[in-house]
Amino acid sequence: MPDVNMQVDLAGVKLKNPVVVASGTFGFGREYSKFYSLGELGGICAKGLTLHPRTGNPAPRIAETPMGILNSVGLENPGVDAFIKEELPFLRGEGLPCKQRFETKIIANISGNTPEEYGIMCEKLAEAGVDMIEVNISCPNVKAGGLAYGTRPELAAEVTETAKKHAGDVPVMVKLSPNVTDICEIARAVEGAGADALSLINTIRGMRIDVNTRRPVLKMNTGGLSGPAVLPVAVRMVWEVSQAVKLPILGMGGVSKGTDVAQLMLAGACAVAVGTALFADPFAPLRVRDELADIAARQGLASVSELTGGVTPW
Repeated sequence: MPDVNMQVDLAGVKLKNPVVVASGTFGFGREYSKFYSLGELGGICAKGLTLHPRTGNPAPRIAETPMGILNSVGLENPGVDAFIKEELPFLRGEGLPCKQRFETKIIANISGNTPEEYGIMCEKLAEAGVDMIEVNISCPNVKAGGLAYGTRPELAAEVTETAKKHAGDVPVMVKLSPNVTDICEIARAVEGAGADALSLINTIRGMRIDVNTRRPVLKMNTGGLSGPAVLPVAVRMVWEVSQAVKLPILGMGGVSKGTDVAQLMLAGACAVAVGTALFADPFAPLRVRDELADIAARQGLASVSELTGGVTPW
């Protein structure tokens, strides 16, 4: 690897490199750990957690598209308590000799239907010692008639305030939905509510229909679109949000090459998550990390962090 400093800072959390694996695409790391050491990664955003176990949505809940996938998995997960007891020790490498333990930062992703649920999970995870908490605000607020927290500034601010109040010293990163009229308005709201960082973008709502059966391909009719098709949207939104707020950003959406990471960092991201690309290539995070290092070296950069915010608009 070229002699480039790959370490980056995300809201005070030091990542050994800027490549993180996105929540929902890496599970809890067990399957991918058979391919390479999890210590190679800058960070792991674990599969989304809820307060209680969830079985998720009925199948079919995954469908391919020409440039990505649609998913309506429905947050299937074992619940926050099972994660802390069974998965977090593995992610920490606690069963390995000291020299082989992972130094990768662990980011817990949480979803809730009430502010109280978010608060309880933040307390549990902070006490368990995760490095950061990613708050998914694309979830429906049952007290607001099913409106997603991420679609209204006041709802986004409410859940952010609650998360911060219960997370102790653990940084809170709020994951923004692109399915809004003005993502910068939501970003400013959560910044004002005390968020330490932002991650964006979440999936874009989409739909596929089987022309022969005339039924939607997914049992839930619609799903979240991810993959290369959403990269230009992610780059644009990261750029806009980086100008609207002063919070560090974890960029994501359609990353499959080192140039994709560089684009998101130039747009304003401090670090970048790889998601859907993992399904086709388990080694994608390591490959894009090395490709990014080559790009930084060719540009004569001493540190990859010099890319962040480096775009020169016309």
